[in-house]
Amino acid sequence: MPGADRRGSGTNVEFHGSPRPTIGIEWEIALVDKVTRDLSNTAAAVFDEVGEVRAHDGTPQLSKELLRNTVELVTGVHETVGAALDDLTGTMNVLRRAADPLGVDLFCAGTHPFAQWSAQQLTRSEHYDELIERTQWWGRQMLIWGVHVHVGVSHREKVFPILNAMLPSYPHLLALSASSPMWSGSDTGYASNRALMFQQLPTAGLPFQFEKWSQFEGFVHDQFKTGVFEQLGGMHWDIRPAPKWGTIEVRICDGVSTHRELGALAAFIHCLIVDLDKRVEAGETLPTLPVWHVQENKWRAARYGLDAIVITDSDSNERLVTDDLDDLLNRLEPTAAELGCADELRAVAEIPRDGANYQRQRRVAAASQGDLIAVVDSLVRELNP
Repeated sequence: MPGADRRGSGTNVEFHGSPRPTIGIEWEIALVDKVTRDLSNTAAAVFDEVGEVRAHDGTPQLSKELLRNTVELVTGVHETVGAALDDLTGTMNVLRRAADPLGVDLFCAGTHPFAQWSAQQLTRSEHYDELIERTQWWGRQMLIWGVHVHVGVSHREKVFPILNAMLPSYPHLLALSASSPMWSGSDTGYASNRALMFQQLPTAGLPFQFEKWSQFEGFVHDQFKTGVFEQLGGMHWDIRPAPKWGTIEVRICDGVSTHRELGALAAFIHCLIVDLDKRVEAGETLPTLPVWHVQENKWRAARYGLDAIVITDSDSNERLVTDDLDDLLNRLEPTAAELGCADELRAVAEIPRDGANYQRQRRVAAASQGDLIAVVDSLVRELNP
């Protein structure tokens, strides 16, 4: 484990625990031109048209992102996946009505098939300006979109046992959501090019597997003191604590282009975290994987998607990710029933049967003799059936 338990030398990080296992979703949506199908740097005009859209608790439901071709949809705090999806649907309708008169359609995938990073305009803010100044070429390359799911956790000492035990399921989530096979006009050979692009940022990638919250506070102290980041939001891990909200935030998934897949992945994450939370409450020591296996599994899922053979335990046993997924879904069925997301969890199994997003993109490209505009067309239709 990285770092000792450095009591007295950490930064106090207060975790505002959630008394219930609530769920919230953040969905990054790209703007594309209705004619050229290239990305459209019109987010500012969209926000001028929309104005403020807020949840009942005052949370902004549309927010700006690093690039001016992107708008993020944010739900309020919900008890069920279904309620969160209804929330997103309402916000999506508002966004679509604002974008349409501007000649803009909505698009979501982990990457755009042919857009060039050099043509994209940045959103000006102190935080984003600092990010680009530090990361330079790699920061400007971040032409990527994802889905983030927050699940409420009651106490900070549960956070890292749960987070660490989520990592064996990392490749399952990435393989199911993978939607970024193409980059700058070329097929990369990867199911998720986004996952490997994003980890090039200095504070992004796999999380450290701390055992105790105090170790995390020691880490935060070191990052603040050395200027690696100045606020916890600058820590871009694939799974991270969100102390302000009392949640674990799962940021593994590529951008998702259908509501049904979004609901399936959100339900899968909700059930995984709640199941692990119950096991912590019962005094169980949760299973984890060595960091080298976690890293290898991430790469295999990014490269091979649903055909990945993943490492399942500390004894280095391996299994096809979809076979392991079937058993995992069966185990989570009672939790899904309790959380009111049984239908959404069942939809997870449809993704391998029907084809994941990266597979659908490749099918469209093959059928159209490599016409990547046709790929964008198909993704726009999926988002607006």
